[in-house]
Amino acid sequence: MSQGPVGTSDVVVVGGGAAGLSLAHRLVETGVATVTVVEPPDGPARPAGRTWCYWDHGDGDDDAAGGGDGGFDEAVTATWPLLRVHGPDGSPLTVDPAPSRYRMVRSTAFERLVHARLERSPGGRVLRATADSVRDVPGGAEVRCTAADGRTLTLRSRYVFDSRPLRALPPARTRLLQHFRGWFVRTRTDRFDPAVADLMDFRVPQPRHGLAFGYVLPLAPDRALVEYTEFSRTPLTTAAYEAALGHYAREVLRLGEFTVDAAEQGVIPMTDARFPRRAGAAVFRIGTAGGATRPATGYTFAAVQRHSRAIAAALRDGRGSVPAPHGRRALAMDAVLLRALDTGRIDGPAFFTGLFRRTPPQRLLRFLDGATSVREEWGIGLRTPVGPMLRTALEVPFLPRRPHPAPGTGESPR
Repeated sequence: MSQGPVGTSDVVVVGGGAAGLSLAHRLVETGVATVTVVEPPDGPARPAGRTWCYWDHGDGDDDAAGGGDGGFDEAVTATWPLLRVHGPDGSPLTVDPAPSRYRMVRSTAFERLVHARLERSPGGRVLRATADSVRDVPGGAEVRCTAADGRTLTLRSRYVFDSRPLRALPPARTRLLQHFRGWFVRTRTDRFDPAVADLMDFRVPQPRHGLAFGYVLPLAPDRALVEYTEFSRTPLTTAAYEAALGHYAREVLRLGEFTVDAAEQGVIPMTDARFPRRAGAAVFRIGTAGGATRPATGYTFAAVQRHSRAIAAALRDGRGSVPAPHGRRALAMDAVLLRALDTGRIDGPAFFTGLFRRTPPQRLLRFLDGATSVREEWGIGLRTPVGPMLRTALEVPFLPRRPHPAPGTGESPR
């Protein structure tokens, strides 16, 4: 059974993850456009719960949380004022990035919050259906969907923003993968400091190629997300992640007796590919598919919020294009770092530990967010292995771009 057009709106957003829901929320809250969000019905097509983290810069206009117009504070699960890195030699380095704070958002809480706001708004709605095709039509774009009961639905709009994963990655000079598995653990005794987030713990065996680290986000003195992450070319099997996590939890963190309440696992491309932001005259890509993931770190959530604000401003001003999620300078630096890591010219654990040790915390967080000035970046660059980085910077522009298959889907806690 088929059905013709079921309605129009200014914007259709395909996909209800962080990018799709953030953009829909921004457009509706600011009154820029009416929005229909197309999400898969309940079932295997809907992704499992995910964790997103970012830092609130404490300036009263929280770009990541949505600013002062009703942000996402209600969806924040935990906050940490202090950040810590453990070097390969085991030495801890704790930094206080005040007024910034590291924050966790769980996808389930985020979805509930944004869905409720869209339902309350006359300009927003969520449609549970599978998007089958997206194409340009005169005057805008059209999305054909299949509802859970098998009906074919057609949506028309001025613009479509598509957040679905790409089937293949664009050609790139370098492609690593950030792949991970995490346990939500509960210990028998208090083992965690809820004020400190361990961003990188290099006290784990390092792979022959790339780097590996532990990641600990305490939720209470006896509860935390404990994760094993690698930056390398190939994901592990689930059994290998479980073994690495078991070693980290028992031999490195020495948690004693604990239980695992839940687990999450994913793979994210770390690539200098040029992600096309446009898929048609009125069709745009957002989220990881649109290049929002920071290539050298995997951080996505904060960039998605900034990009959503920029898209809303572009639509408000009547511009027929959307800006890039990251600036060219930040992407150029990431391309050099990815190549240096991939070739083994720099030691990954030593490099990242050195950045935290030698760079003021606020400046480092701005650097990881792609918000530093040229002068600040020059100062940070002088604190890195200058010879290998300079050699790589001279090499990168002449490297060919090659196609790579898309990795399995996943979203980083960052």
